[in-house]
Amino acid sequence: MLYLTQPDYTVSRWTGGTTTQLAIFPPDASYGARDFLWRVSSAAVEDERSTFTPLPDYDRRLMLLDGSLLLRHDDGEPLRLDAFQVHAFDGGAATESQGRCRDFNLMLRKGRCRGELRPVRFAGAGEAQLPPLDGGFSHHVLLLYCAAGRGQASLAGELCTLAEGESLLAEDIGNAALRLTVPGPADFVAAEIWY
Repeated sequence: MLYLTQPDYTVSRWTGGTTTQLAIFPPDASYGARDFLWRVSSAAVEDERSTFTPLPDYDRRLMLLDGSLLLRHDDGEPLRLDAFQVHAFDGGAATESQGRCRDFNLMLRKGRCRGELRPVRFAGAGEAQLPPLDGGFSHHVLLLYCAAGRGQASLAGELCTLAEGESLLAEDIGNAALRLTVPGPADFVAAEIWY
């Protein structure tokens, strides 16, 4: 189980703002070289209108952490995406957005891995348990990201305290369920990946 903070992340510019790479696999892979199996990132969409980088070899999952976007794929009908809704789409689609937000991204190599995003939100102090999903591949990865507030995660007998912007990365946890306890309002995102 790895505890990740800002110094562990990689920040870069894209056409609409900045992207913070939280994790990539294999660890020595490069987003620019497009040789990764999967990648988890969070982006600040700073321009009112922006164009997504085409990624034809990847499936994508997108969740807004705040704000809202109007998305259009391949000149189709616009789709409104609000905070903590998950949107799955083909990374090869010509995608344009309108609006400013902070988002959370999961990129998955087509045919070689699967993944899902789940929001975990608390209006006040509380506890939640996330049983693992079944993705049908032999390796299972869980990345838990604290988008707001703070909390303590318990997984397979290990404890980790997360504050805003920090992450927990766990691999091959079997059937262990993640238990999350928070002292007040908080928002988390769980990214699960199978490969």
